[in-house]
Amino acid sequence: MSQSQPQDPFEWTAEAARLRADAGLVRALRPRPAATALLDLASNDYLGLTRRPEITAAAAEAALRWGAGATGSRLVTGTTELHTELEGELAEFCGFEAALVFSSGYAANLAALTALSTHGSLIVSDAGNHASIVDGCRLSRAETAVVPHADPEAVRKTLDADPGRRALVVSDSVFSVDGDAAPLADLADVCGAHGAALVVDDAHGFGVLGDGGRGALHAAGLAGSTGVVATLTLSKSLGSQGGAVLGPARVVDHLVNAARPFIFDTGLAPAAAGAALASLRLLRREPELAGRARTVATTLYERLTEAGLTAARPDAAVVSVQAPSPEAAVRWAADCRAGGLAVGCFRPPSVPDGISRIRLTARADLTDRQIDDAVGVVLRAAPPR
Repeated sequence: MSQSQPQDPFEWTAEAARLRADAGLVRALRPRPAATALLDLASNDYLGLTRRPEITAAAAEAALRWGAGATGSRLVTGTTELHTELEGELAEFCGFEAALVFSSGYAANLAALTALSTHGSLIVSDAGNHASIVDGCRLSRAETAVVPHADPEAVRKTLDADPGRRALVVSDSVFSVDGDAAPLADLADVCGAHGAALVVDDAHGFGVLGDGGRGALHAAGLAGSTGVVATLTLSKSLGSQGGAVLGPARVVDHLVNAARPFIFDTGLAPAAAGAALASLRLLRREPELAGRARTVATTLYERLTEAGLTAARPDAAVVSVQAPSPEAAVRWAADCRAGGLAVGCFRPPSVPDGISRIRLTARADLTDRQIDDAVGVVLRAAPPR
């Protein structure tokens, strides 16, 4: 009796691939070369530090001294003197009592949300929050209430509906799609009136907003507040890799003891820690970089809107330009690339409002000539209006 052919357990992925293709939502990896003639306005290298010689030299030196990897979790062998130096200087620079470094900003958000909430507590989350916050809410076992974007009154009503319940409000400081800033002062007032904690992902604000790039919470006068916690990445303005949680020392101590994405993850590689520390120290020496990134963003916005395009006024370094359709956005981004300019492309379901966009990220190291070139490419490639 012949044996039947075993069924392929992943056969279902073919249908999933077909549905993605039909919807025009196929993603593909595009390896980039070490050197390219493309002008990069697609990355998050806001201060232009990822290729600064002193930063790459610091990464190399750290790898040579400490090894290629962290060798283990932070609680076993994965904490070096570089990690503790970076944590101390990050906390001091941003105005918080303590900091804890993670292998990514994604892990930092997962850690903060899962360790600072429990089954039975409430998380109030902005509808425009990053996917890492969405996933952190899902993993937290808390009840999550998603409120309209940048709406403190909706947050207040949600907290009013359940008085006395342990609650946490979470928001991006600068939203990655449109580049608009959250009303942090108003959110802090609502949280203070209800005894709720405020967790702010400052990934797109740190290095760009605040005095010398100290971040959106510092700019809002909230850094170091008892009920406020910040998360951020080391991979954007600092041009390295990794993430961090900043807040009261007792909160950081709780994360060390309770946050699974910290306890069970391999520590940040020494090269990344060394590069981030060097970038942080460079930002201290060159605080004008933060203002330059904002100036470049404003210039791009003004030039593009004056030419008739529809864009969101940037509050930090993200310039979001509307496209008439998802297909037009994809084609626009491809035509920009063909013209020598790399830009981001956002379309449903990645954008909650259903409006497709191309996204330009300003860099502090862009010259006026490069700004002119970028504007010219975007306008020439723009779809008919």
